[in-house]
Amino acid sequence: MKVDIDNAATGADGVAAVRRAMKVLEAFGVGDVSLSLAELSRRTGYHRSTVLRLARTLAMDDYLVQKDDGGWRLGRASGWLGACYQATFSVHDVIEPVLRELSIKMGESATFYVREGEERTCVVRVEGPRAVRHHVRMGASLPLHIGGPGFVILAFTGEQGEPFETIRRDGYRIALGERDAEISSVSAPVFGVNWKFLGALCVSGPISRLTGPILQSFVPDVIEAGKKLSYAIAGSGREAAPVVAQQAWHP
Repeated sequence: MKVDIDNAATGADGVAAVRRAMKVLEAFGVGDVSLSLAELSRRTGYHRSTVLRLARTLAMDDYLVQKDDGGWRLGRASGWLGACYQATFSVHDVIEPVLRELSIKMGESATFYVREGEERTCVVRVEGPRAVRHHVRMGASLPLHIGGPGFVILAFTGEQGEPFETIRRDGYRIALGERDAEISSVSAPVFGVNWKFLGALCVSGPISRLTGPILQSFVPDVIEAGKKLSYAIAGSGREAAPVVAQQAWHP
């Protein structure tokens, strides 16, 4: 049931009218050239009359443009905001706090890797709180074809066969002593702007402490951290991240 909330009071959550206008803008997805008034109403949950007033107001400053057929598309002002976001956005500033939160919760080191040719590079690292821990310096390059993070990167950059199909289906990889016999880890993918694969995050530590069952218990939190990073890096708070199990990755 749609509720007309034009006269809703402003409270602790901010200015209601501004938040409603932002919700209209957020209704547009990457593949939406334009949206009808009815579709905007459906996606926002607002009455058509409310959406129409908001859209016309946004159009006054070129955030929306009404087409000849009555549909609406994003205007140049929206594009300018997106360009400014891309120009000033620091991936490191977003990734480090999420890794730190994950490291504190798991009690182990957390790392983010990206692909560089046939290697994976550690670009952000948060050391775990324990004296005995897995060490990797920021900027270090490691083999891509050995270890959990490397396998996740390969899986989401098109590598075929097993174990890559399983990684794409499950959305994570547990590695026990693959690169280093004394180290184990659990890794998950992170997506960037337009939900393009960006890299892999992992939680790692001594295999004597991080056994298979322990790492399996870490899986939900590691996957959730990957999703949280994906939402933040993509600049969207909507539940619009790709369903990992449905990734095709067949170039």
